[in-house]
Amino acid sequence: MAQIKQALVPDIGDYSDVPVIELLVQVGDHVSKDQGLATLESDKATMEVPAPFAGIVREIKVKLGDTISEGTVVAMIEADDDVASDASAAKAEPAAAKAESTPPKATETAAKVEPAAKQSSKAPAKAEPATPAASETRSPPVSFDADSVQPDKVPYASPSVRVFARELGVDLAQVKGSERGGRIGKADVQGFVKAALTGAGGAASTGGGGLNLIPWPKVDFAKFGEIERRPLSRINKIAGANLARNWAMIPHVTQFDEADITEMEAFRKRLGEEQKEVKVTPLVFLIKAVVAALQQYPAFNASLDGEELVLKKYFNIGIAVDTPDGLVVPVIRDADQKGLLALSKELAEISVKARDKKLGPAEMSGGCFSISSLGGIGGTAFTPIINAPEVAILGVSKSQTKPVWNGKEFAPRLMLPLSLSYDHRVIDGAAAARFTTFLARALTDLRRLLL
Repeated sequence: MAQIKQALVPDIGDYSDVPVIELLVQVGDHVSKDQGLATLESDKATMEVPAPFAGIVREIKVKLGDTISEGTVVAMIEADDDVASDASAAKAEPAAAKAESTPPKATETAAKVEPAAKQSSKAPAKAEPATPAASETRSPPVSFDADSVQPDKVPYASPSVRVFARELGVDLAQVKGSERGGRIGKADVQGFVKAALTGAGGAASTGGGGLNLIPWPKVDFAKFGEIERRPLSRINKIAGANLARNWAMIPHVTQFDEADITEMEAFRKRLGEEQKEVKVTPLVFLIKAVVAALQQYPAFNASLDGEELVLKKYFNIGIAVDTPDGLVVPVIRDADQKGLLALSKELAEISVKARDKKLGPAEMSGGCFSISSLGGIGGTAFTPIINAPEVAILGVSKSQTKPVWNGKEFAPRLMLPLSLSYDHRVIDGAAAARFTTFLARALTDLRRLLL
């Protein structure tokens, strides 16, 4: 008979405990290689778990609402091509049980299944406790004593959730887990932070305790007229909690400036006439100018990690994209190594994927600095909220033709409003003013980008 194999969740980047929102197959269905088995919805994108090989689905290991991570067994599939003995088929069950109790990474599965199967004639293999990766074994910012690390006192949470809580300064001992067996998930940590920010309870361990805000007002809006209730999308709920945390915990300051883009816009239009295959937008010029500014002022291309500043040597730029379900921020990697046309093509591709909810985790992570452009809509200035763990974000409003004094007379010039929000713990006002001044000069005279 054909061998029954595990279909595992592949590498999904830094995401963990991602909920299952749709099952795409049923037991007995024949699937082809790379066909979707289930749909997951992360913080800001949906993704499908593909079948690693063709075959018949014999068992589905997850259900709607389950939260799964890389290495979780999604289904058992009877492979089309592989043939094994009856004994081999019998040995697969204990290995599958082990994989379900302690989901391994996809690259470890093949090595772990065979030893577990050899023990099946005596007793099922014991699941080994998961150990955090070396990069995750950092000292927590919250204090603890010997009693707090006893097995019955340690909060029940995965290593990735523990790292996430430490990054937010949350003591997991104060968080109530809502998952099976009282396990604490990422959503529980986010809910705890949100409750602290709204004064609904709990206090994140941020060094200064909770915010001690008064409770959120409760109003019966129907008393005053007709209303309609509409649930928030998952993107809005997650983004709202993140933005509230960032606004409350980062000391924001916004520097405003203007850039004369008269010549830049004329060049952009000429370039567009020559390059019919790809649309060249002002945003790609902004990306190139921002990269040049980050190279000139490295503190803006950094992140805070405890009492250390992590200076990045790469230049990945996040671009805020407006979608029907909310704002998402895909990342253009290695923007310093790409020309205007390459950036234009990539920007068009990720914008379409964002609106179609087809962005993968890798396309949403690793950003160094973000740009939020409202130039196509309107406005004169705004205060963008920093996308932690970044330390700055650039907001761009609608350009306007204004009379500008050139030393002899007022001349019409196309002026682009710039709004730079920055983390005042890392960047002071003088550095921010230098950054926007450099940015404005680069946009005014594109030849400066060649220096």
